[in-house]
Amino acid sequence: MRKIGENRFRAEVGMYFEDFKVGDIYEHRPGRTITETDNIQFSLLTMNHHPAHCDSAFAEKTEFGKPLVNSTLTLAIVAGMSVPQISGQAVANLGWTDIKLPAPVFPGDTIYAESEILGLRPSKSRPGQGIVTVRTRGIKQDGTEFMSFVRSALVHSRETAMQGEANY
Repeated sequence: MRKIGENRFRAEVGMYFEDFKVGDIYEHRPGRTITETDNIQFSLLTMNHHPAHCDSAFAEKTEFGKPLVNSTLTLAIVAGMSVPQISGQAVANLGWTDIKLPAPVFPGDTIYAESEILGLRPSKSRPGQGIVTVRTRGIKQDGTEFMSFVRSALVHSRETAMQGEANY
C-alpha cells in the first residue's frame, strides 16, 4: 500500500526494479487446487484435445492411471501466482527459457510457486526501467517440484511508474 493522501492508501501490485535483490526468493501464496473442471475447460478452450486431459477412460489406460492436468494450464497458473511480487510493475515480459516439467499434476493437486531473483540490470534503452530475471518453480502440496522456468521482465522503477499513473 502506498499513501496517497490523508487517511488514503492505494493498493499496488508488484515490486519496483530497485526493490529486487539477486538471491532473494519469494514464496507466492495462496496456492491453487486444480479441479477436473479447470483442466477440461482449459484443454478444450485452448484446442488441446489430447485424451489424457479430458477422457478419463483413456487416461485410466496410461501409465498414470488417471487424467493429467494440461501443463500449459499449470504454466499459466504458476506464472500468474508470481505477478503480485515479480511482474505487477512490469512494462513487458521479455522472454521465457528453460521450461521443465519433471513431474505430473493431477486434478485435486494443490500447487504453489516460488521465484528466485537470478539477475538484475538497468535497461540500456529505457532509462528508469530495468530487467529482472527470475527462476520460478511450481511445487505440489507434497513438496514435489513439477515445473520450473526462467523468465525476464522489463520492470518500472518507482520514478517511471509514478510518472505514468496520473489517471490510474
